[in-house]
Amino acid sequence: MVDAPSPTAIQPASSEATEAAGAALSTPQKSELPPAGPRRTPFPHPASSASVPEPSTLTTEQTTAYNSLLNTVATWTSIGETDKAGAAHTPLGDSELMWLSRECLLRYLRASKWVVATAQTRLLNTLLWRRSYGLVSARPDQAGPKITADYIGVENETGKQWLLGYDNAGRPCHYLNPSRQNTKRSDRQIEHLVFMLERAIDLMPQGQETLALLINFAETSSGQGASIGQGKQTINILQNHYPERLGRALLCNLPWHFWAFMKVITPFIDPVTRSKIVFNNPLEKHVPPEQLLKSHGGSLSDFEYDHSTYWPALITMAEERRKLMHERWVHGGKRVGENELYLKGGTDASLAKDEENRRGKERGGIRGRTLQLGAEQKREKSVSILAEGEQRDALDKAVENEGDKVEAEKAEELQAETTKEGEEPLRGSEDKGCTGLEKKVEDLKVGTDGLLANGEPRATNPTAST
Repeated sequence: MVDAPSPTAIQPASSEATEAAGAALSTPQKSELPPAGPRRTPFPHPASSASVPEPSTLTTEQTTAYNSLLNTVATWTSIGETDKAGAAHTPLGDSELMWLSRECLLRYLRASKWVVATAQTRLLNTLLWRRSYGLVSARPDQAGPKITADYIGVENETGKQWLLGYDNAGRPCHYLNPSRQNTKRSDRQIEHLVFMLERAIDLMPQGQETLALLINFAETSSGQGASIGQGKQTINILQNHYPERLGRALLCNLPWHFWAFMKVITPFIDPVTRSKIVFNNPLEKHVPPEQLLKSHGGSLSDFEYDHSTYWPALITMAEERRKLMHERWVHGGKRVGENELYLKGGTDASLAKDEENRRGKERGGIRGRTLQLGAEQKREKSVSILAEGEQRDALDKAVENEGDKVEAEKAEELQAETTKEGEEPLRGSEDKGCTGLEKKVEDLKVGTDGLLANGEPRATNPTAST
């Protein structure tokens, strides 16, 4: 279903180019400047009181699953032109490859209970659906996508949908106003919803991946709401092709006929999605007052929907952000699995830069371990030399002790022999009147003090006796 990649490597851009793109993305554009008079354009950023939650840390098992999915998806270079069996394959375009971000892969993994094969199938099905549905052109060199601002614009002329402000978690607030319905039921009404979902994604701030859906049924008649068929189709699209995108659905001013609709449609809603739906809860508990309409419980009283002003402002704001994200994606090396935090601007590193930093740390770690090993080897060698010296000293001491022992034994033997000679006269010395012991003593005396002052030996008396 997908083709293998070409061996051509894509080189990342310089850090200066990446930083320039990041600065551009974080700098308000002309369409984001505060309007003069009543507000007729979307809010470009969340209120200062909003707080985007930190992303959760992956477990070891989740990291393994993500890496496995990324390794597979990174080999995709072309898919079918449509989701029909046997459709001709065409290369994936830049917008499709950039769509396969790190966070996108993780959203599909979470929605697939971390089963890699399931997430892989769902991702491929969504890529094919986006082409078939008209969000992306399979042959951009010949024709653009079907669903464009001009094609959808007529559906929003009365303001039945708008993006206005952000909730307390920094989610873009996507309002549905059924009472402003201006067209007959058709596929374009569902395409209108999908188009606005895409624009809400464009306006998501850094770190936020979900939106807040606010549906106000005030003054809505039974014929203005969605049909059961449209409801099922919408649920199918949201759950299969926008998994993990709904952060909160706030429904207020519910009419009696809505409950009959919900009774029929609820079995088709995933339990996780169902848990995010809140009924008739005050909106001011979820949206900062300065970005919430006064009619909804906030303090924003000067917003007026003027299609001629709001629609081009929304389209321009979304296009500018997609353009800058694409520039950063190109500067980062056109990588599948790119970090959306980097793409949205700020100081987060691109995937290529992050890998480069990690390799640098690994090289530094290897060098540090090598130096540590060398020091340990030197220390072990010094200890070995010291031990050898101590062994030699011990051996010398043993030899010395052994020599002392031998000398002592010899002295004892000599003493024993001398004692024996003193007890028994030597043969042949009786006629001379002295024993062998006396002779030895006399000889010693001659050796020690038998020298005269002039160096001549003192005369001895061989016949002297004791």
